[in-house]
This record gives sequence, structure tokens and C-alpha cells, in this order.
Amino acid sequence: MTVRLGVLGAGWIGRDRMRAVVADGLAEVVAVADPAAEVAREAAVEVGARVVPPDELLAGGYDGVLIATPSALHAEQAVTALNKGMAVFCQKPLGRTAAECAVVVGAARRADLLLAADLSYRHLRASTALRDVIAAGGIGEVYAADLVFHNAYGPDKAWFLDPALAGGGCVIDLGIHLVDLALWMLDRPKVAGVSARLFAGGRPLGGRTGVVEDHALARVDLASGAVLTVACSWFLHAGRDAVIDATFFGTSGAVTLHNVAGSFYDFRAERLEGTRRTTLVEPPDAWGGRAAVAWARRLAAGARFDPAADELVEVAAVLDGMYGR
Repeated sequence: MTVRLGVLGAGWIGRDRMRAVVADGLAEVVAVADPAAEVAREAAVEVGARVVPPDELLAGGYDGVLIATPSALHAEQAVTALNKGMAVFCQKPLGRTAAECAVVVGAARRADLLLAADLSYRHLRASTALRDVIAAGGIGEVYAADLVFHNAYGPDKAWFLDPALAGGGCVIDLGIHLVDLALWMLDRPKVAGVSARLFAGGRPLGGRTGVVEDHALARVDLASGAVLTVACSWFLHAGRDAVIDATFFGTSGAVTLHNVAGSFYDFRAERLEGTRRTTLVEPPDAWGGRAAVAWARRLAAGARFDPAADELVEVAAVLDGMYGR
């Protein structure tokens, strides 16, 4: 079955996901909407789709919708699409808070429609390799993990820096990937506590309004006694484009993934034993659109609501803890 999709938001990431699902061959993009008329036109021409207003796209008539709009719009647009009978693949975050995410997941459950968010780092071959080792008991009992995502550039859209539109700063943009990756790696452990220090421009964020954090250091305590440390930032003097790392320490070894030479796209996975390192996965790995393709394939196979969508609320609840809300 070939599914008919609409694309809402045709910036670079929306277009990248659109290209990925079309190239996979199980989806046809028939409509594109974006507030910028030229952006919508260029994307539509690329895949032979119609340009429609956002309200018309959300009025229904498609099997599913790819949403890649500013974060403040995600929850409302996703609920509207679900209520009109369309499955949803949404850019992260699904909502700015756990409460917003829960509303969307509830709408998907009631409509019995497939819902997923673009938590793309789960789909790295390097991530899968680490998870397989951990699940097989290859490093013993995991008791600690260090997770880092530093972006030396930061966002290129002004809305990312507006708390009302973005819901936060580097935590909701980058930290969300680290939290999701850790909980996914460890098979959804219970979270016992969350604490964080947030900074903006090198000063504690404190109670300042109208600004978002550009550096965060957090600790997530798990009910098992294990501890996750999470660090993320924008505009850091990192000496390279990005520093991305996730290392899981167990009682009999460790596993790690990290970006290669500052790349946002190339990752290596390794197994650590004492002073020895064994490579598990090397780049290249074309993973960028893999989450969207996985959703489209499931939709084409007739998949309905997946209770795993509750994981989106769990991740958002950890972020709420980091923000102290």
C-alpha cells in the first residue's frame, strides 16, 4: 500500500524527511504547506505535490502528515491532524511540556492512529549496536551514563530563542535527544529524580524571562540507583562543529558512541574493556530520515496506535524536571 501524505513545514528538515519517505517508495507526498510561499512551492515541485494553505492541509484527506513547524505549533497541529483521521510524524519536541505531549498522545490513542516523533538518534547504527550489547548483558549492570551534545553554532531561526515559541533552549532542542537515547538504551527505566543547572550567556538562568538556556548540566537519577549525567549547549567554544557522545558504564565494561571529527552526521560505536577499545560500527551511515521512513513503512503496513508513544511523554517529563516545572 502506498500512503498519501501531506507535509506541513518545508524548511530544510521538513524537506529532508519528505525526500526520505518518498525515496523509500511506500509514500507519496501529495500536498505541501508552509507559511513561506516560495519554500512551499519549491518543495512541492520537487515531489510533484500541490501547494495548499496550512489550514487546508490539516482539514484532512491524507493518510498521514509530516509536521516540521516551530515547536509551539506542534501539539495543536498534531491534535488537529489526528482528529481529522490522519496519522502524524512530528519533529521533536512533540510538545513543549509533558502535559502538551500527553494531550497529543491521548488524541492518537482515541483515534487509534499511528503517532511518532523525530527522535532520530535512536536510528543510528551506532545506537543500535550499543543497545544490543547492553540488552545482552555484555557490560554487566549499567550504573552510570554520560551524555553530551554541544553545538558550536546554535540555531539559525529566531523562534528557537523565544521561550514561548520554543519551550526552552538547548535542553529541549538537543538534550531531548540525549534523554530519549538513554531511556531507550536502558529499556525505559523508572526515573527517580531530576536536577539541573541552566545558563544563558555564561550566567545562571535563574528567574530571567524572555531568554532561553544555551548551556545545561543535568543529573537524572534512576530507580535502579543508576545515574545519568547530561550536558548540552549552543554556541560553545568547542573547537569543532559539534561534540556528541553517549557512554554507558557497566559492572563489566562500557560502550560508547561519539561523533567523528566534529561531524553532525558521522558516528563511531565502540566497546570498552579496561584500556582496550573495540570498534563496533564505523561511518558512513545515512540515518537522517530513518525515523520518518520507519513511521511511513509502518503506516503503509496498516499500523494503528502504538502504546510506545507514551515514551514521548516520559521524555518530556524528564525535561520538565530539568526546567524545574
